[in-house]
Amino acid sequence: MTFPPNEIERPRKERKENADKRRRQVLDATYRSIVSNGLVKTTLATVAQQAGLSQGVAVFYFKSKNGLLTEALRDLYEQYQSHWSAAIATADPDPVVQLVALIRADFDPAICNREILSVWFAFWGEQAFVPQYGEITREYDDNRSRAIQKMCQDLLPGDPDRAANIADWIDTLTDGYWQNLYLFPANYSNASALESSLKCLAALLPEFAEKLGRL
Repeated sequence: MTFPPNEIERPRKERKENADKRRRQVLDATYRSIVSNGLVKTTLATVAQQAGLSQGVAVFYFKSKNGLLTEALRDLYEQYQSHWSAAIATADPDPVVQLVALIRADFDPAICNREILSVWFAFWGEQAFVPQYGEITREYDDNRSRAIQKMCQDLLPGDPDRAANIADWIDTLTDGYWQNLYLFPANYSNASALESSLKCLAALLPEFAEKLGRL
């Protein structure tokens, strides 16, 4: 017996959509569990409770706590990378404009808020004990570092050493402000961190300060 293509493809599509929805529910619940319980005390049971699903659903999609947490970190990086990549993709191709777009993206409350920062720092604190976390972090951090290096090289084609140093400083600067926002929320805000970062960028690139001041 044969069936028209639309009658066999539709159920498969629906199954995939349902599977993607369930995976998304479990991953989002994982982040909420980490915020509420910390990384060490997050379990398949706490995640299932947060998701309003049976623990068997989490086991079905992620097999184990380690599998779930590893995938959650990769998903967190994917969301972050998609965010900053979209910011520079929609910005003017001028590397000065792209640098500003990337820095602004870093302090967008949608991607940088206390709950998300607590998840980031929970994972980063465990990197020395879970090699998979370090591997994922290096992979995605390298992507971002290369993007910043490319912008700086385009700005300073005749001075590659200076371009490399500035790229490293920018990368470190925004990471540092994320830490301050997480540890000292009473003293820092997204707006103040962004303003200070852009001032630092103007100091690092004085020849582009006038243009930076207009962005």
